[in-house]
Amino acid sequence: MRATPELNLRHLHALAVVSHVGGISAASAQVNLSQPALSQAIARLERQFGLALFERQPGGMIATEATRLLVPRIERALAYVARGVQLARRSRRLPAIAAVERRVTLGQLHALTAVDAAGSYSLAATRQGVSQPAIYRAVQALADSIEVVLTVRRGKTVQPTPAATRMLRLIRLAVAEFDASLDELDALRSKTAGRITLGVMPLARAILLPQVLARFARAHPGASVNVIEGPYAELLGHLREGALDLLIGALRDHLPARDVIQEGLFDDDPVIVGRSGHPLAEAGFDFRRLQDFPWVVAATGAPVRARWESMFREQGQEPPRLRIECGSVLIIRGLLLEDDWLTLMSRDQFLFERRAGLLCEIGTAGPSVRRRIGLAMRADWYPTRLQTAFLETFRAVCAERGQSASHSAWPFRYPGQVG
Repeated sequence: MRATPELNLRHLHALAVVSHVGGISAASAQVNLSQPALSQAIARLERQFGLALFERQPGGMIATEATRLLVPRIERALAYVARGVQLARRSRRLPAIAAVERRVTLGQLHALTAVDAAGSYSLAATRQGVSQPAIYRAVQALADSIEVVLTVRRGKTVQPTPAATRMLRLIRLAVAEFDASLDELDALRSKTAGRITLGVMPLARAILLPQVLARFARAHPGASVNVIEGPYAELLGHLREGALDLLIGALRDHLPARDVIQEGLFDDDPVIVGRSGHPLAEAGFDFRRLQDFPWVVAATGAPVRARWESMFREQGQEPPRLRIECGSVLIIRGLLLEDDWLTLMSRDQFLFERRAGLLCEIGTAGPSVRRRIGLAMRADWYPTRLQTAFLETFRAVCAERGQSASHSAWPFRYPGQVG
């Protein structure tokens, strides 16, 4: 886990103000700090970041590139914190500065989210690599600062209070924004550093994402990419809280949440798949005979299940009874090899088995099963320069597949970029 400096949010707010007004004296009154205290706060931040934040000149303070990268993210993160504190305190008009003047630190925010995820102080401390008293003190200091009880013990677990629950999603988004700012500074030091966290659904795992990752890794050897697999609903929740940067795979027909947008990049046409030597493969494709063999398809609620049912109904047939419902491509492929089972699958998902002569395409499933493949992201996501480079690589690989690619869904811009 990243070593998180004990960044004081009030000092970060002061940094943003100094950057905007161009001097210590002009900013002093706005941040309620004396000029010596403000100068010391800026100097401390420079020590913590290990970078110069301003060029001191007789006419004022000129922001360095590091500050130009930091300030937009600081302002976004502080806005999340302020909204979170407002929700926790049920205060509709608590100004952002009131939230950050309470001596809140980034470490305290990390501690709260860690305890919520772990369900105990001891497990949270282990995951964070700190002592249990340290993480307990951090959470209690945050509670004291914003004057809200944040945790309650129930049996052997520690759970968030209703007030903490109201603020946690926004606090996680703030933490993600602060972490992105540290990534930007790391990249500024080494030019190749940085991190990306991807949520990946089954269709993208076999061919598409490996192609993207291989090309991206060659171009950015210092970057770190974390790929997370899981059920769609779980991945979507992580995306909305900032734990994932992007969600890759088959898009939903309707936006899953108001704060999420989708970008389609190409269409995929699943086909009917069975083992090599399957009776339908040898006799030629006859849709009427699909009812004669067992099927394995994902459970009700999965998009592929609805498309599979539509495939039969468009032919005037009721879908056959499913003896096995399964969404795991690995298990499905294994089952197909055992007997005369059938399934719907993207050609990418059984490419290696087809090349090895183990599985084959029985027939096309028709336009009703076509699905759009692409990206889902938060509507207000502000990608780092490295994340922007990954998006460009992903779009380029999709375009090279010979499919229709869309590049106009969202104008990405990284901090400090003009225009």
